[in-house]
Amino acid sequence: MEAKAITRYVRVSVRKAKPLLDIIRGKEAEEAVTSLSFSAKKAAKEVEKTLKSAIANLKSKEDKTAGGQVYIKEAYATEGPILRRFIPRAHGRATRIRKRTSHIYITVASREEPASSGDAAKKKAKKISSKRKK
Repeated sequence: MEAKAITRYVRVSVRKAKPLLDIIRGKEAEEAVTSLSFSAKKAAKEVEKTLKSAIANLKSKEDKTAGGQVYIKEAYATEGPILRRFIPRAHGRATRIRKRTSHIYITVASREEPASSGDAAKKKAKKISSKRKK
């Protein structure tokens, strides 16, 4: 089962958010939260909030999910609208300042139990051995 969380209009540029998302993609959820909490980047706080929200969404969907079984399936950021501000310059001119925003998307999923695949392997081995006997 999987769940997602989206944080929109975050006042961090995509260029600064993407390296953090690359670090946590594919990791276990608890490990990712820990690495984000110790990161000195400004975007880490927003990514951590989004990740915690996605984990809470998954737990509300599926009550029995333990923290160790949850991993980050997708994590990416896209550009949001750009806030344009102006700063005065020499000779009566003005220069545009672009304050970039981003949308952060995180999808978490729970890992399936490997015991069920072991049962399938046993059934397949049993089927092969029964064919050999004939």
